[in-house]
Amino acid sequence: MLRNQDRLYRTALAITRSKTDAEDAVQDTFVKLLQKQPKFNSPEHETAWLIRVTVNLCKNTLRKQKPSQLLEDYPAQDPVSHELMETVMSLPPKYRLVIHLYYYEGYATKEIAAMTKQKEGTVREQLTRARRLLKKYLLEEENQEEGEEL
Repeated sequence: MLRNQDRLYRTALAITRSKTDAEDAVQDTFVKLLQKQPKFNSPEHETAWLIRVTVNLCKNTLRKQKPSQLLEDYPAQDPVSHELMETVMSLPPKYRLVIHLYYYEGYATKEIAAMTKQKEGTVREQLTRARRLLKKYLLEEENQEEGEEL
């Protein structure tokens, strides 16, 4: 639990954009772990299973309700990182998830595909689309800031 709780929380937060929903998802994930008590081949297999369960629980939460607010205090070390995180959080959930797992958690597309039960090509395409959207959003923000300075 201690080894994975922060990673699961960050992943859930990236999907739900809500501290409360992220905390609930992580708690429910560990409840499922205790109830099912699956056997794992390695710590990596256990982590992948936990992330997959967390992702599924977050998706269920999003289906039931829309996130109420954009997260204002996602952990970021400086204002630029915080601004980038806010932009990432504005992406649709499927794009937020792959960006988070790939860039913030360091998983390969093959691993993300296994965790999310998608084809690897689908994950790569989602990453490509997410990058395009991020670029578009960041350019729009930059243009708005330049317009405000004039």
